[in-house]
Amino acid sequence: MATIYDFEVKDRQGQLVKLETYKGKVILIVNTATGCGFTPQYEALEQLYEQFKEQGFEILDFPCNQFADQAPGTAEEIQQFCTVNFGTKFPQFAKIEVNGDNAEPLYAFLAGEKPFETFGKGLKNFGLKKFADKNNRKFGEKAYIKWNFTKFLIDREGQVLARFEPTVDMEEVKKAVEQAL
Repeated sequence: MATIYDFEVKDRQGQLVKLETYKGKVILIVNTATGCGFTPQYEALEQLYEQFKEQGFEILDFPCNQFADQAPGTAEEIQQFCTVNFGTKFPQFAKIEVNGDNAEPLYAFLAGEKPFETFGKGLKNFGLKKFADKNNRKFGEKAYIKWNFTKFLIDREGQVLARFEPTVDMEEVKKAVEQAL
């Protein structure tokens, strides 16, 4: 059975990192953007990281510019933005694509394990779905991720436990992390 430990990704400097390095930890994998309406979630993510890192929790941050060009800049510019504005200390990897023919294989795997269901109810969520559908039409069947700040919770064995769309309240994410720990 495949796990996230079967994958390698590139760090900010372009060096390959085997995800088996994180074996035995509870992990939250997030595709992020610096110019998105959900960008303030960096603050809640850093709080989660600080609260639970000593218990074997990691957040793996993958910037992505595929959603309305909301993650412009180099890896260093993105890192500086996150550090200065949100004090992030969790690992940030190279900017990637999460949809289409050039999608990071890790993301195709994650989305295959936990496909998109819904952004939730309400006018704001309906509006986001319409906008996301229009943006992602170009990816066809390979539109794995619908928007920035989609989160995947991974257990200590490398299995995908849950998927959280960006519209999910961070308190719900926190409760799931606590339970996984």
